[in-house]
Amino acid sequence: MTGPDLKPPTVRPGNPCFSSGPCAKRPGWSPDVLGGAFLGRSHRAPAGKAKLAEVIDRSRRLLGIPEDTRLGIVPASDTGAVELALWSLLGPRGVDVLAWESFGRGWVNDVVNQLRLSDVRVLEADYGHLPDLIQVDPNRDAVFTWNGTTSGVRVPDGDWIADDRAGLTLCDATSAVFAMDLPWPKLDVVTWSWQKVLGGEAAHGMLALSPRAVERLETYRPPWPMPKIFRLTTGGNVNEGIFRDAPINTPSMLCVEDALDGLAWVESRGGLPALIEHAEDNLGLVADWVSHSDWAAFLAVEPATRSCTSICLKIVDPWFESLGEAAQPAVTKTIVERLEAEGVGYDLGAYRDAPPGLRLWGGATVAKEDLAALLPWLDWAYATVRCERRAA
Repeated sequence: MTGPDLKPPTVRPGNPCFSSGPCAKRPGWSPDVLGGAFLGRSHRAPAGKAKLAEVIDRSRRLLGIPEDTRLGIVPASDTGAVELALWSLLGPRGVDVLAWESFGRGWVNDVVNQLRLSDVRVLEADYGHLPDLIQVDPNRDAVFTWNGTTSGVRVPDGDWIADDRAGLTLCDATSAVFAMDLPWPKLDVVTWSWQKVLGGEAAHGMLALSPRAVERLETYRPPWPMPKIFRLTTGGNVNEGIFRDAPINTPSMLCVEDALDGLAWVESRGGLPALIEHAEDNLGLVADWVSHSDWAAFLAVEPATRSCTSICLKIVDPWFESLGEAAQPAVTKTIVERLEAEGVGYDLGAYRDAPPGLRLWGGATVAKEDLAALLPWLDWAYATVRCERRAA
């Protein structure tokens, strides 16, 4: 640092955790909240089953999930929930798979190269954009993310999903649930995990199935072998226990207790509307900063598609662009390392498959004042790294 513009800010975030998953714990969280965990006993005991059912019931109530939609706890986080749905439901109809970021492209790989379905259309877009949603055929199944965690691009609404569709809609909503208003009647399969907006622990997923999805389960048998961890039916009927209090495999009751704490926190905050408002306020704060920045911009091109949870930024300084694609990742890596060394922001680098840049989590577990304190540090880190690189 050689001049007044390179002096570090004086205000530091109270919580420097801005990771997009696992995300920051709720304000005030401590291990003490796990004191009531049902440990050392079978999760099939009445008290264990009651806690599992409570997670499902409270989630349903807070999210406004229709009563005729099955909701259950499944293994392996959101990834497990999505895989379970893909392998259990796809096959009898053609499939449209939408991809505009890393995880959506992962589902393309599963559908095309692992399931090897014969009738697949891939609707893709570059980072920062959405595919043409109007191209989705309501007579085909559709697989898509609601919020692109690695691109910061979200679906703005569900108007493009036909009410009278014949196909199923399978939606990976892991970084949207509890932060965005989802049109549940238009979504036949919805998946998420506790580790995102709730700031919960990893390894467990949630799976919501509409009556239409349940009908598919009970009338269609996939031609490929189904491992036990993917089986949602028994004797040709949906396994109702999964959607009450009997998961497929043994859950961590510590994680369950943490999830209950997160749900109680949501209730104390005023429910889903309050969490949505908080995340949108955080996005607005970053948007105001971006509007005055001479080096940072949103990766998402259209304002209506900008995520309020995984807020992805790109560097638009002509100096940075002049470095070329080969050198740019090293600069962003240095910026991230500088912020971590100062203890003001952790895990801020763009996802490994995304364009070089920064990614800030803006969900409700991130305090607005902490995000406000971080932004001047981004300016400082970029300015110092740029100065050092130009002087080298």
